[in-house]
Amino acid sequence: MSKNPYQHIDLRVNDLEQAWEFYSKILPAIGFEKGNKGKTFSGFDADGTPPRQAWFGFTEDRDHRANANRIAFWAKSRAEVDAIGEVIKSAGAGNVSGPRACPEYNATYYAVFFEDPFGNCLEICFHEG
Repeated sequence: MSKNPYQHIDLRVNDLEQAWEFYSKILPAIGFEKGNKGKTFSGFDADGTPPRQAWFGFTEDRDHRANANRIAFWAKSRAEVDAIGEVIKSAGAGNVSGPRACPEYNATYYAVFFEDPFGNCLEICFHEG
């Protein structure tokens, strides 16, 4: 049985409740549909069972400082990037760039880039090949 090479992300955030509010709007739109809210850690699971299932979680760290790392997620099409871009904007993401073509990456790369409320950099992208 093949497995998903990506297992999970455990992102640090300054405020767990604010993270839940933000990510509960965005993560279901990209396939993380099963939410689990806790006192020190919360997150969302994708469909499936281990080792194929991925999850995205966030842990509160009041001293967290964002950096230049970026987390990118696949979209199935340019239209899905556009749709998720609208979700991102309505969720209150910061520094939204796109959706737009990114020929500097490759001829078919199309993405929306944004920051969560804590300055963490994320991306939704689609490209062929």
